[in-house]
Amino acid sequence: MAAPRLALSVFVLMLAVIALTEGLRGVGPKRCCFRFNENKVPKERVVGYTKTSQRCSNPAVLLRTVAGHQLCARPSDAWVGKLISYLDAKANPGQTSNL
Repeated sequence: MAAPRLALSVFVLMLAVIALTEGLRGVGPKRCCFRFNENKVPKERVVGYTKTSQRCSNPAVLLRTVAGHQLCARPSDAWVGKLISYLDAKANPGQTSNL
């Protein structure tokens, strides 16, 4: 009679530990990218961007278009870096320095 109770207690304790550790991890990332847009997107079609979470397996930038779509792009691509610089300068005019 003691063995089944002990086994049940250990099982319940393991479930509690698993539930606690999963709860401490927090909510996962909202969006990750697994396929990337290879074509350069014209800057006139992009209204904003968001970097994906560091929890995602692939670093990515989500580009928001005028039409309301989101496109995944690699931050390491040169055109993406230029586009981000353009959008940042557009969002903060006068913040650039001549130094």
